Amino acid sequence: MLLKNYQKKRKFDKTPEPKGAVKIKGKNRFVVHKHQASHLHYDFRLELPARIAAQNVAGGPDKIEKGPVVLKSWAVPKGIPAVAGIKHLAVQVEDHPVDYISFHGIIPKGNYGAGKVEIWDKGKFKLIEFGRTFLKIELSGKKLKGKYILTRFGQGNKNWLVFKMK
Repeated sequence: MLLKNYQKKRKFDKTPEPKGAVKIKGKNRFVVHKHQASHLHYDFRLELPARIAAQNVAGGPDKIEKGPVVLKSWAVPKGIPAVAGIKHLAVQVEDHPVDYISFHGIIPKGNYGAGKVEIWDKGKFKLIEFGRTFLKIELSGKKLKGKYILTRFGQGNKNWLVFKMK
Protein backbone atom coordinates (compact mmCIF):
# COMPACT_ATOMS: atom_id res chain seq x y z
CA MET A 1 0.00 0.00 0.00
CA LEU A 2 1.66 3.18 -1.22
CA LEU A 3 0.23 5.60 1.36
CA LYS A 4 0.64 3.24 4.31
CA ASN A 5 3.08 5.48 6.23
CA TYR A 6 0.89 8.55 5.67
CA GLN A 7 -2.27 6.78 6.83
CA LYS A 8 -0.58 5.06 9.79
CA LYS A 9 0.41 8.43 11.30
CA ARG A 10 -3.10 9.92 11.17
CA LYS A 11 -6.43 9.44 12.95
CA PHE A 12 -8.87 10.40 10.23
CA ASP A 13 -11.80 10.61 12.64
CA LYS A 14 -9.91 13.42 14.45
CA THR A 15 -8.11 15.32 11.67
CA PRO A 16 -9.51 17.16 8.64
CA GLU A 17 -6.64 15.91 6.46
CA PRO A 18 -7.73 13.90 3.42
CA LYS A 19 -7.35 10.14 3.68
CA GLY A 20 -6.89 10.25 -0.03
CA ALA A 21 -6.06 7.60 -2.54
CA VAL A 22 -3.30 7.03 -5.03
CA LYS A 23 -4.12 8.60 -8.40
CA ILE A 24 -3.37 6.98 -11.72
CA LYS A 25 -2.45 10.11 -13.66
CA GLY A 26 -0.72 13.30 -12.49
CA LYS A 27 -1.14 16.89 -13.61
CA ASN A 28 2.39 18.16 -12.86
CA ARG A 29 1.27 20.33 -9.97
CA PHE A 30 3.19 21.45 -6.90
CA VAL A 31 2.26 23.05 -3.62
CA VAL A 32 4.21 24.64 -0.79
CA HIS A 33 2.39 24.49 2.54
CA LYS A 34 3.34 26.87 5.34
CA HIS A 35 2.99 24.61 8.37
CA GLN A 36 2.98 26.03 11.88
CA ALA A 37 3.43 22.77 13.81
CA SER A 38 5.76 22.46 16.80
CA HIS A 39 8.13 24.57 14.65
CA LEU A 40 7.31 26.69 11.62
CA HIS A 41 8.42 25.00 8.41
CA TYR A 42 7.34 24.63 4.81
CA ASP A 43 6.24 21.42 3.10
CA PHE A 44 7.22 21.16 -0.57
CA ARG A 45 5.14 18.67 -2.54
CA LEU A 46 5.46 17.52 -6.15
CA GLU A 47 2.86 15.43 -7.97
CA LEU A 48 5.01 12.53 -9.23
CA PRO A 49 4.88 8.79 -9.84
CA ALA A 50 5.31 6.95 -6.54
CA ARG A 51 8.30 4.95 -7.79
CA ILE A 52 10.38 7.83 -9.19
CA ALA A 53 12.93 7.85 -6.35
CA ALA A 54 13.44 4.09 -6.66
CA GLN A 55 14.19 4.07 -10.39
CA ASN A 56 17.71 3.17 -11.50
CA VAL A 57 17.44 5.20 -14.68
CA ALA A 58 18.33 8.84 -15.14
CA GLY A 59 16.90 11.06 -17.81
CA GLY A 60 14.04 13.34 -18.62
CA PRO A 61 10.30 12.99 -18.22
CA ASP A 62 10.12 10.46 -21.06
CA LYS A 63 12.11 7.97 -18.92
CA ILE A 64 9.66 7.88 -16.00
CA GLU A 65 7.90 4.60 -15.43
CA LYS A 66 4.16 5.12 -15.58
CA GLY A 67 2.32 4.18 -12.46
CA PRO A 68 0.49 5.44 -9.41
CA VAL A 69 0.92 9.15 -8.62
CA VAL A 70 1.37 10.66 -5.15
CA LEU A 71 2.71 13.89 -3.70
CA LYS A 72 6.44 13.38 -3.09
CA SER A 73 7.05 15.55 -0.02
CA TRP A 74 9.88 17.33 1.76
CA ALA A 75 9.84 19.38 4.98
CA VAL A 76 11.90 22.52 4.38
CA PRO A 77 12.60 24.38 7.66
CA LYS A 78 13.66 27.66 6.01
CA GLY A 79 11.37 27.47 2.99
CA ILE A 80 12.14 27.18 -0.71
CA PRO A 81 14.76 29.78 -1.67
CA ALA A 82 13.53 32.34 -4.19
CA VAL A 83 17.07 33.58 -4.92
CA ALA A 84 19.60 31.61 -6.96
CA GLY A 85 22.54 30.07 -5.12
CA ILE A 86 20.98 29.80 -1.67
CA LYS A 87 20.71 26.18 -0.48
CA HIS A 88 18.17 25.00 2.08
CA LEU A 89 17.81 21.65 3.78
CA ALA A 90 14.81 19.60 2.61
CA VAL A 91 14.00 16.46 4.61
CA GLN A 92 12.02 13.89 2.65
CA VAL A 93 8.89 12.79 4.48
CA GLU A 94 6.21 10.25 3.67
CA ASP A 95 4.35 10.46 0.38
CA HIS A 96 1.01 12.23 0.65
CA PRO A 97 -2.17 11.64 -1.36
CA VAL A 98 -2.71 13.94 -4.33
CA ASP A 99 -5.85 15.28 -2.60
CA TYR A 100 -3.53 16.95 -0.08
CA ILE A 101 -2.55 19.49 -2.76
CA SER A 102 -5.56 21.63 -1.87
CA PHE A 103 -5.55 20.97 1.89
CA HIS A 104 -5.43 23.88 4.31
CA GLY A 105 -6.75 24.20 7.82
CA ILE A 106 -5.97 23.31 11.40
CA ILE A 107 -4.71 19.87 12.40
CA PRO A 108 -6.00 19.51 15.99
CA LYS A 109 -3.70 19.14 19.01
CA GLY A 110 -2.87 15.53 19.78
CA ASN A 111 -2.61 14.64 16.09
CA TYR A 112 0.51 14.13 14.01
CA GLY A 113 1.61 17.51 12.59
CA ALA A 114 -0.81 19.45 14.80
CA GLY A 115 -1.03 23.12 13.85
CA LYS A 116 -2.05 25.49 11.10
CA VAL A 117 -1.48 24.52 7.46
CA GLU A 118 -1.74 27.22 4.77
CA ILE A 119 -1.11 27.09 1.05
CA TRP A 120 1.89 29.41 0.63
CA ASP A 121 2.31 28.81 -3.12
CA LYS A 122 1.06 26.45 -5.78
CA GLY A 123 1.28 25.99 -9.49
CA LYS A 124 2.64 23.74 -12.19
CA PHE A 125 6.09 22.26 -12.58
CA LYS A 126 8.03 20.72 -15.40
CA LEU A 127 10.34 17.79 -14.71
CA ILE A 128 13.51 18.52 -16.67
CA GLU A 129 15.79 15.72 -15.53
CA PHE A 130 16.04 13.20 -12.71
CA GLY A 131 18.16 10.45 -11.23
CA ARG A 132 18.21 8.44 -8.00
CA THR A 133 19.75 11.36 -6.12
CA PHE A 134 18.37 14.45 -7.84
CA LEU A 135 15.38 16.12 -9.46
CA LYS A 136 15.75 19.11 -11.76
CA ILE A 137 12.45 20.96 -12.15
CA GLU A 138 11.03 24.24 -13.39
CA LEU A 139 8.40 25.85 -11.17
CA SER A 140 5.63 28.11 -12.43
CA GLY A 141 3.88 29.26 -9.29
CA LYS A 142 2.54 32.56 -8.04
CA LYS A 143 5.65 33.16 -5.90
CA LEU A 144 8.19 30.57 -7.01
CA LYS A 145 9.31 30.69 -10.63
CA GLY A 146 12.35 29.25 -12.35
CA LYS A 147 14.56 26.18 -12.36
CA TYR A 148 15.30 24.35 -9.13
CA ILE A 149 17.30 21.32 -8.09
CA LEU A 150 16.58 18.90 -5.27
CA THR A 151 19.66 16.82 -4.57
CA ARG A 152 20.07 14.09 -1.97
CA PHE A 153 23.28 13.84 -0.02
CA GLY A 154 24.22 10.29 0.94
CA GLN A 155 22.71 7.04 -0.31
CA GLY A 156 19.35 6.19 1.23
CA ASN A 157 19.43 9.44 3.19
CA LYS A 158 16.25 11.48 3.69
CA ASN A 159 18.25 14.73 3.64
CA TRP A 160 18.23 16.73 0.43
CA LEU A 161 19.22 20.25 -0.55
CA VAL A 162 16.90 22.48 -2.55
CA PHE A 163 18.15 25.50 -4.45
CA LYS A 164 17.25 27.75 -7.32
CA MET A 165 19.53 27.55 -10.34
CA LYS A 166 21.27 30.66 -11.73
